[in-house]
Amino acid sequence: MKTLKGPAIFLAQFAGDEAPFDNLDSIGRWAASLGYKGVQIPSWDKRLFDVEKAASSKDYCDEITGTLAQHGVQVTELSTHLQGQLVAVHPAYDEMFDGFAAPEVRGNPKARQEWAVNQVKAAIKASHHMGINAHATFSGALAWPYVYPWPQRPAGLIETAFDELAKRWTPILDAAEDAGVDICYEIHPGEDLFDGATFEMFLERVKNHPRANILYDPSHFVLQQLDYLDFIDIYADRIRMFHVKDAEFNPTGRQGVYSGYQSWVGRAGRFRSLGDGQVDFGAIFSKLAAIDFDGWAVLEWECALKHPEDGAREGAEFIKNHIIRVTEKAFDDFADGGTDEAANRRILGL
Repeated sequence: MKTLKGPAIFLAQFAGDEAPFDNLDSIGRWAASLGYKGVQIPSWDKRLFDVEKAASSKDYCDEITGTLAQHGVQVTELSTHLQGQLVAVHPAYDEMFDGFAAPEVRGNPKARQEWAVNQVKAAIKASHHMGINAHATFSGALAWPYVYPWPQRPAGLIETAFDELAKRWTPILDAAEDAGVDICYEIHPGEDLFDGATFEMFLERVKNHPRANILYDPSHFVLQQLDYLDFIDIYADRIRMFHVKDAEFNPTGRQGVYSGYQSWVGRAGRFRSLGDGQVDFGAIFSKLAAIDFDGWAVLEWECALKHPEDGAREGAEFIKNHIIRVTEKAFDDFADGGTDEAANRRILGL
């Protein structure tokens, strides 16, 4: 068995215009002061990272890793969640997602998609330059507006959407194969890959591509009422990344999974800081240890109630306390009888 690495922290929710969150050196120092050993970097935030420069310059990548190494921190993975979202956008969401793109391609869905594909490919190259073998992203979505089958969906609508999604991602997955980098889709509502069934539909269409893998985040399964422990058993061979994020689901007579269009504070399902929700992290860390997952345990902080800095401080200790240092020997080795093949045959009466 293998021991998970960590604790680490995803920087997307913390980056800002004020110190210590306004540049990589300062935010790296801050993360280290809380006990984090790794940081997951959002590749769209140029206050922290320039993905185009990283794709073309190994020296720049070495500068990034060197800056963090001064604080005893390393880069766990790069993220293209926002760019990956733009690889596939249903027209209903064009205006809302336009803000994720560079200004020069906004209002032009075709140019925006090409830009997004190039961004993800750039992050793959940058990951290769940095010696990182896993990359975090979203799949984007063409079928999401039709997630509930009313009105009745026309025959073949979902199949056509997934065919197109696979067509758009296959060249990116091939580029990832060339670079030796796993693409890890965060299984997430709002994406066409939002549960195990949809991931399998996609996987079939990309011909079980070895680089099509999973970023496991149990919080999104709590909000869907999906069995997040069974998910690990089913998809153990595809789980390559882990977001440690808590959530709770408290249905009432007024609302359930869909949460009645309420704000995050008032939703039946909502994200919480680590330890404040309902996720059984003891069971999750045990299962991940049992399947030999040796990636990073990365805090993704999202909470409708708690201050982010408190969530980050508490999260480092929470993850540290849940990481299982796996054993190198069996607990009953003291009772080893020291038998051999001949003795085994005698015991069996052979």
